[in-house]
Amino acid sequence: MAQHFSAESARLDALEAESIHIIREVAASFRRPVMLYSIGKDSTVLLHLMRKAFAPAAPTIPLLHVDTTWKFAEMIAFRDRVAAQADIRLHVHINEEGMRQGVSPLTHGATVHTHVMKTEALKQALDHFGFDAALGGARRDEEKSRAKERVFSFRTARHRWDPRQQRPELWNLYNTHIHKGESVRVFPLSNWTELDVWRYIRRESIEVVPLYFAKKRPVVERDGALIMVDDERLALRDGEVVVERMVRFRTLGDYPLTGAMESTASTLDAIIAEMEASRRSERQGRVIDHDPAASMERKKQEGYF
Repeated sequence: MAQHFSAESARLDALEAESIHIIREVAASFRRPVMLYSIGKDSTVLLHLMRKAFAPAAPTIPLLHVDTTWKFAEMIAFRDRVAAQADIRLHVHINEEGMRQGVSPLTHGATVHTHVMKTEALKQALDHFGFDAALGGARRDEEKSRAKERVFSFRTARHRWDPRQQRPELWNLYNTHIHKGESVRVFPLSNWTELDVWRYIRRESIEVVPLYFAKKRPVVERDGALIMVDDERLALRDGEVVVERMVRFRTLGDYPLTGAMESTASTLDAIIAEMEASRRSERQGRVIDHDPAASMERKKQEGYF
């Protein structure tokens, strides 16, 4: 048992060191970097690592949250608590034109909502602030198109990604050179797995959004998913009934597009045990990933994170 924990600790130490090295490389190489903050567990771990990378000083890299206005209320409360901390500078951006058009996941569907309120909103924010490097918490094991991303992933001046034009990264040497107007997305957690993230959260005692822990919550069964009724905007369809279920969220996004999973895991140890036994995809609850006309790879080529 002791040998097991020693190996786990050594792996987490190595991942932490690699991530901090990448964050410092971004700080040293780019004129105006930013960290994309989605409020989820990976973003929270990335923020923890960024603080370590700059310690004892405050991070010089600000956070950017693209607010679709459909995040869970508990996520927004958590974001605002983080933003109130003295060492954090947080920019929040909303696609105001999308708001004026009334775009929402309920009226326009997952594909249009994601394109307008996430992809276009992110491009607006990057252009507005002139950010040339955007750190994110995506990992290669999350989804097959993300496995194609380099650690430093090049984007054109129009924020497009071409998986056929990836730069080689031999011996962990990163190419940070870009022309004016171009940018990179940077993924310091590329080599982490979902289990690594949870084990690191436990080791470092990192606070995460309570939605990750199981408790009784009001949900409706819709299109094969358990959708939590988070506010009055989620109008019930004919035949739908709100019921209390013991659920938690394995991944967090916009609440009408994010399915809960039935679970009794209400502690970090229980979540880790559940993940060790799971054979199901982490993003199975994301409705936006189930639309074949808008695959993750296509969305990423258009500028999605």
